[in-house]
Amino acid sequence: MNIQEYFGRISYTKPHKDADLQTLTAIFQHHIQSIPFENLSMHCGEAVELDLQSTYNKIVRKKRGGWCLEINHLLFWALQELGYEVCILGANSYEPAEKGYTAEMNHILLKVVIQGDPYIVDAGFGGAYQMWQPLMLISGKDQPQVPGIFHLMEDDGTWYLEKVKRKHYIPEPRNNDIPDTPELGNIRKIYRFTLEPRHIDDFQELNEYLQVSPDNILRKKSICTLQTTNGLLALVGWTLTEMKYSYKEDTDLVNITTLTDEEVEKTLKDKFNIVLENKLVP
Repeated sequence: MNIQEYFGRISYTKPHKDADLQTLTAIFQHHIQSIPFENLSMHCGEAVELDLQSTYNKIVRKKRGGWCLEINHLLFWALQELGYEVCILGANSYEPAEKGYTAEMNHILLKVVIQGDPYIVDAGFGGAYQMWQPLMLISGKDQPQVPGIFHLMEDDGTWYLEKVKRKHYIPEPRNNDIPDTPELGNIRKIYRFTLEPRHIDDFQELNEYLQVSPDNILRKKSICTLQTTNGLLALVGWTLTEMKYSYKEDTDLVNITTLTDEEVEKTLKDKFNIVLENKLVP
């Protein structure tokens, strides 16, 4: 494994001699705009291995993406290589349908400490709830970013990550599209976590479970999302969503297209830079 090869994968060419916030933010943005959040392996009959070398080969050498366990593990390695004080944390994601957080830890994120100040860094949430910059680990403070306003709340040692929703404008809504026009200030809960340091091995069971459990969203749908310079791309099954953030005040522009099987592979190649070795069953 080689940090220069990783930099090539994320198209990062700036200096990186200082393990400071500015460098972290730049590397992080290159990472999320180059490495898709995707679960295509399990829809191509490929096993997802959690060891670092397998993750590195898949994402850096084969130019694939991965889910949080892979994407954040790779970022953890890269930040360690660059001299950052970084540790892995575990989170319980919020399930809107269940109106609650998962009972088991099902997400990893990173805590990075720079000159005594702690930050939360998470490159592996994907979609519209993906942060674009490290978040200061401060309770109750609004932290505006291009995707929206994030904030962290702490309660008795447990931290909660939330984001203020924005309106969506869909130029040609199909009949089955329900435009998401929440009331201003509507909060979307994302996940909760503690600051207890974790090891990637703590997630081996989760990694295996997610690949075989029929009732989790990752098994039900093929997902590939990538952050762009002004929004995001998301391919879920045969549905391609292209979102442009803040197309007008507090409103995101959303274009939705339904693809054929042939278009799915072409879209993965053209828009996500992914060429699969095995046949995808969306």
